[in-house]
Amino acid sequence: MKYFYYIVLTIVVVCCAGCERALMTDDLPATAPTTFDYLWNKFDQQYSLFDVKGVDWDAVYDSLRPKVYGGMSADSLFAVCATMLGTLNDGHVNLYAGFDVSRADSLYYRFYSQGGIDVNTMVLNYLGMGYHSTGGMAHTALCDGRVLYIYYGSFSSAVSPSLFRRIIQSYPQLQGMVLDLRGNGGGSLSNVINILRLMPSHGQQLYSSQIKSGPAHDQFTPLVPTYAPDLSSDTTPFTKPVVVLIDRGCFSATSVFAICTQAYDNMLLMGDTTSGGLGLPTMGYLPNGWRYRMPVTRTEALDGKNYENGVPPDILLPFDRHLAQTEGRDNLIDSACSYILHHGIN
Repeated sequence: MKYFYYIVLTIVVVCCAGCERALMTDDLPATAPTTFDYLWNKFDQQYSLFDVKGVDWDAVYDSLRPKVYGGMSADSLFAVCATMLGTLNDGHVNLYAGFDVSRADSLYYRFYSQGGIDVNTMVLNYLGMGYHSTGGMAHTALCDGRVLYIYYGSFSSAVSPSLFRRIIQSYPQLQGMVLDLRGNGGGSLSNVINILRLMPSHGQQLYSSQIKSGPAHDQFTPLVPTYAPDLSSDTTPFTKPVVVLIDRGCFSATSVFAICTQAYDNMLLMGDTTSGGLGLPTMGYLPNGWRYRMPVTRTEALDGKNYENGVPPDILLPFDRHLAQTEGRDNLIDSACSYILHHGIN
C-alpha cells in the first residue's frame, strides 16, 4: 500500500531545504539584485503549479526586476519580492524575513470574508455546553442521538484511529455522521489517514501525486497513486452516511481529505469550495538569509482533475450567516442532518 507516499514526500522536501543551505556558498553576494534573481530562479525551476495558477513567470520578472537596484533598503526589497510571490495566489508560498512575512493576501482574505461558519452559533446551539472533546475533535449527538456531530478545527490536532473509534462507539444509536471541517486550515496528513482508517477500505485509490523533477515548468516524476489505508485492527468500518462540511476556510490537508472522499461511497461533501492547497511545500534560503516556502508537488484527484485552486462540494450550499446571527441556526448542519435522516447516501 502506498498511502504513506505523501509522508515520504514530506521527508524528501524537508531534506532538500536543509541541503540548499548547506550548499549555498558564502561568497554569493547578498545584494538586492542577487537576492531577487535567486528567488525568481528558484521558483522558476522548482515551483510546481505555474500552469494551474495561470501565471506567466517571465512576465512577472520583466515587470518587477526594474524596481530592484543595488543599495535599496531591506523593506523595499521585501515589498518587491512579496509582490512577485503574491502573483501566484498560493497559500503555501511565503517569504520570511526577520521583520515580516509575506502571504497570499487575497487568499487569506477569502478565508475570513467567505468563511461558512459562525463558531458561536455552532458551539452554543449544536455542540452545547456539555459537549465532549477527544483527540482534537469536539463532538456530541444531534437529532435524539441519531446523528453524530464532530467539529474538527485543525488537522494539526492529533487524532488516532483508536480515539476516533472511541468517539463513534460512544453513540450506539447512530444513523450517520456530520464531520464539520469548516475553517480547518490543514495540518498533518497522518491525521487524514487516521480518520480514513475507520472508513470502508478495499484498497481503493485515493489520489495520485508527483514531484518536480527538473528546471522546466513541465518536468515532473510520474504520477504515483496513494491508496486507502487498511481498516484499523479489530474495527468494524463505519459504513453509515458521513456528510463532510467544507468552506473557503479549508486548506492544505483539509483539501486532501476532501478529494479522498471521492473514493468512499458513504461520504459526501456539502458547503462551499475549499481554498485548495494540495501541493506539498518545501523551504529554502536566500543569499541574504531570508527564507522562502513553495510547493514542489502536485496532486491529481481520483476523477483525474487538479483541485489546487479549490475542491468543490458534492452539494453546494451557501452558509446563511443572517439565519445564524438572528435565529441561532446553522443551515449547513441542519441540512446535513436532514440528508442523513431522510435520504442517506447511495
